[in-house]
Amino acid sequence: MDFQTLQRRLLDSVVWRVQNGQLTERRLARMIGVSQPHMHNILKGIRKLSPVVADRILATLEISLLDLVAQGQTPLEGLPPMAAPKARSRGVRDDTKR
Repeated sequence: MDFQTLQRRLLDSVVWRVQNGQLTERRLARMIGVSQPHMHNILKGIRKLSPVVADRILATLEISLLDLVAQGQTPLEGLPPMAAPKARSRGVRDDTKR
């Protein structure tokens, strides 16, 4: 297990939650104190996930590192196996029109 694997699992978990309507990029960005465009670029892989932003996401969504380690072995409650999350071809949903 390496740090990059844990980062990928965290991002997969966040993308899955956004795609399934549990939260939006904009709401998460506000909750962790970054801009929505920055959050979008992180989730799309355009920008790297910094340790500071990763820590904020973990704390905000109440995800532990042990959850991320276990995620590769068995699905977490409410989350699909790691192979399941896939990006939509139209992009990630955002609630900027509200």
